[in-house]
Amino acid sequence: MSGAVQELVTGAVATGTVLLYPAVGELIGERSGIINLGTEGGMLAGAMTGIGVTIGTGDPWLGALAGVVAGALCGALHAVAVVRWKANQLASGLVVWFLVLGVTSVLGAGFYGQVVEPLGPVEIPLLSAIPVVGPALFAQNVLVYVGYLVVPLVWWWVLRTRSGLTLRATGERPAVVVAAGHHPARVRLVAVTVGGAFAGLGGVMLTVGMVGNWSDGMTNGYGFVAVAIVAFARWNPFGVMAGAYMFGLALAAATVSQAHGLAVNQYVLDVVPYVLTVVVLVLTSARGRSAGPESLRNAIGAVT
Repeated sequence: MSGAVQELVTGAVATGTVLLYPAVGELIGERSGIINLGTEGGMLAGAMTGIGVTIGTGDPWLGALAGVVAGALCGALHAVAVVRWKANQLASGLVVWFLVLGVTSVLGAGFYGQVVEPLGPVEIPLLSAIPVVGPALFAQNVLVYVGYLVVPLVWWWVLRTRSGLTLRATGERPAVVVAAGHHPARVRLVAVTVGGAFAGLGGVMLTVGMVGNWSDGMTNGYGFVAVAIVAFARWNPFGVMAGAYMFGLALAAATVSQAHGLAVNQYVLDVVPYVLTVVVLVLTSARGRSAGPESLRNAIGAVT
C-alpha cells in the first residue's frame, strides 16, 4: 500500500509540475491584463519541439531550450495580435491554440514511435530518504526542482520589485504606468511572451521530463487547466503552486488507479482535465468578485 501511495505522490508532483509552469506563465500575463487561452498551444509547441530536438540531437537540455523558445513564440503571436492588432483576447488565444494544434499534428508525425530516455531523477541526500514523501519530493528530475524555485522567485518579483509593480499597475491602472514614463503595450508584450515561454517549459516537462515520446494533442487540455488554476488561486503564485499540485494529484490518481488494475476507462481519463476545469471555474465564480486585474476583468466582461 505504501508503494502505491508513494507512486501516487510522485506522480502528483511530476504532473503538477507540468501544470505549474504554464500556470505561472499565465499569472504573469494576466497580471499585465491579458488572458491567454492559447496556453494550451504554447504547451503543445514546447512539447513537440522539445522532444523533436532531443530526438535529433540527443541533448535533452537543448530540447528544453528549443521548447521554451517555441512556447515564447506562441505567446508573442498572441501578444502581438491583442496588443498591436487589437484582437479580442479570448478569440486570439483560441486561434493560436487551433493553429498550433494543426502545425504540431503535421510536424510531429515524424516523431511517432520514437522514444528517448526521460530526464532521470536526481536524489537530494537525506531529504530523499524520508519515507513516502522523500522520494516523491526530493528524488525528481531537475525540472521539478526548478519549479520549486520558480514560484517564490516570481512571488518576490511580482510583489516586491519595481518592475513587478509596473507589471501589476499595467493590469490595474495603465494610465498610472504611462504617467510614470512606462509603456503598457511593451509591458504586456513582454509579459505574455514570457508566459508563453513558461507554457513551452510545461510541455517540455511532459515530453522530455516524463514520457519521452510524442503523440498528437498530448497536452490533453492541461493549458486550459492552468488558466483555471490562476483564477482559482486569485493570482497568487503560492496559490498557483498549491492548485497545480492539487490538480496533479487528481490526474495522477486516475492514472495510478488504471496502472494498478482498476477498471478506469481511457475516455474518462481524457475528460478529467476538462471536468476539473469546469469545477474550478464554478467554485471561483461562487467565491464572488474576482481579485484579478481590472484590465483583465474589463476585457473578459466586454465579451460576456
